[in-house]
Amino acid sequence: MNPRHGSGQRVDDGQFLIFVGIGLLAQLVDGALGMAYGLVSNATLLAMGLPPAMASATVHTAEVFTTGVSGASHAWFGNVRWKLFWQLAVPGAVGGMVGAYFLAMVPGETIRPFVNAYLLILGTMVLLRAFGKRVSHHQVQHTGVLGFVAGLLDAIGGGGWGPLATSTLIARGGGVRSTIGSVNAAEFVVTACVSATLVWHVGIGHWPIVLGLLTGGVIAAPLAAWLVRHLPERAVMAAVGSLIVLISLGQLLQQLLSNREL
Repeated sequence: MNPRHGSGQRVDDGQFLIFVGIGLLAQLVDGALGMAYGLVSNATLLAMGLPPAMASATVHTAEVFTTGVSGASHAWFGNVRWKLFWQLAVPGAVGGMVGAYFLAMVPGETIRPFVNAYLLILGTMVLLRAFGKRVSHHQVQHTGVLGFVAGLLDAIGGGGWGPLATSTLIARGGGVRSTIGSVNAAEFVVTACVSATLVWHVGIGHWPIVLGLLTGGVIAAPLAAWLVRHLPERAVMAAVGSLIVLISLGQLLQQLLSNREL
């Protein structure tokens, strides 16, 4: 299937299972580490040829369901700190709607290098903490601003809520389990607002892709919530930091090579 040919093409069983696998893997990582569902899914759709706004709309539509199950699972296992949830969810939803509107109007490629540079710094901070280096003894003072910026960039980049929100909170001393659980739960509110805004402006196609992504994500969400409750804290922090560093370095290198070719 080539998505460039329109939204009416049929996805066969083999292709559908591929999207289920992508959704399962993406949600397993996202639920356990608090990030990467949108990054994995959106990168796949962009590689297939979907425009950024359409890819983001497709991923966020699937994420409405997967983040709902993930957030409920984290609440069930006691991973959600509700004060932090509301501090992130409300400004995050506002930022997400603003970012979705901007994405529908203007491509967001120019700000990606700055976001990836920021993520590289945060990933390094998390890795330092995982190896026993306390980066800061102070909690985040402006969680609402963090939520707004994370929601804004998540909508524009088709993913990024987890890397920005989870990384910042953990790097500044937040508990791993409660941070991941609260960020995942708040993501449902943000994703629903982003999806509604994008669908309103650009529409939605490729429903078989959406169905495949969300099917895999829903299957993986309870397992991911259980894993984050039982995995050693330092191991989770090391995995979070490594994931962010690898993603941001890869994206920065790709951007650099693209600029040299122009």
